[in-house]
Amino acid sequence: MTGQRGFWDFEQRLEELSAEGDPLEKLAATVDFEMFRPILLRALRRGRKRRGPGGRPPYDPVLKFKMLVLQALHGLSLAQTSYLVRDRLSWMRFCGLGPGDAVPDENTLWDFREVLIETKALDKLFSRLDAAINAAGFLPMGGQIVDATLVAAPKQRNTDAEKADIKAGRIPSAWKDKPHKLRQKDRDARWTVKFAKARERQDGQAQPDIAIPFFGYKSHISIDRRHGIIRRGLTTDAAAHDGARLREGLIDPNNTASGVWADTAYRSRANEEYLDKAGKVSRIHHKKPKGRPMPKPLARGNAAKSKIRARVEHVFAEQKERMGLFIRTIGIKRAEAAIMLANMAYNMKRWCWLEGRRVPA
Repeated sequence: MTGQRGFWDFEQRLEELSAEGDPLEKLAATVDFEMFRPILLRALRRGRKRRGPGGRPPYDPVLKFKMLVLQALHGLSLAQTSYLVRDRLSWMRFCGLGPGDAVPDENTLWDFREVLIETKALDKLFSRLDAAINAAGFLPMGGQIVDATLVAAPKQRNTDAEKADIKAGRIPSAWKDKPHKLRQKDRDARWTVKFAKARERQDGQAQPDIAIPFFGYKSHISIDRRHGIIRRGLTTDAAAHDGARLREGLIDPNNTASGVWADTAYRSRANEEYLDKAGKVSRIHHKKPKGRPMPKPLARGNAAKSKIRARVEHVFAEQKERMGLFIRTIGIKRAEAAIMLANMAYNMKRWCWLEGRRVPA
């Protein structure tokens, strides 16, 4: 017979989870979330959200930030995140909660995230995490790798006239008197085309690449070659060209090596001059000459560079396939926040992995 569960049953379940290697327990042991408290408190003081007299006391800001990290780690909505913190013991323990403690709901998390966006606190949180990773001994070194990936957002079905107005920075006239509709229209995301390799035909003939329409945003990152930590990030609409972003803050001046790896989209005279002035050495892929075969020395050089540059693809695979990175909100400011939180969550996971590989003294 089973009786009513009590405190000791709860503790026993947690011990069982620890024995099986709870990844969130390892994350909490690696990342001291208290280091973010001063930044979070300053953001809340400066934010426009003010509490009136009376009502429930505010939730702890570190608790709410941990819940945003959980959301980014698993590609969830805010409602799903709140539910799973109430439902899962490991998530509850990670957040510092007990079975009888109140959990912030989705509206509370939404307001909290809005304050972080409004006060630009996410940039400071990212920098604070990066400083902690450096202090742990994982300094940016070995050069850096730059790349970008498309991040999907809910598709918008607009007429050609509406699309023209959006590209011109205007609000379509049919939306001006419909505020509810306007709030659901993402005027910052863009359509683009991505290409996928087609399967070879049975007769061995090569098939042309398949063009796939895509709507959303683009995440541009720079990782350090030695540790694979994201050191710089930038968010644009999906149609933005990759190459021009290199000169918009993606290069980390603190990397101890000068090499910069990137694919052919970043090969331009302006980028080469920019890297040279910054004291960096371009390891960017060379483009195939138009109408001529690729010279063998350049082909060998590109192949050698690809072995290093491919490491950034592992970051995107982790974020999009395992973490489920997807933009659920409207507008580029919130898209920037989602991608920034995903970058932070990835760096936390990577830090845990690096600590696990550290050789004991």
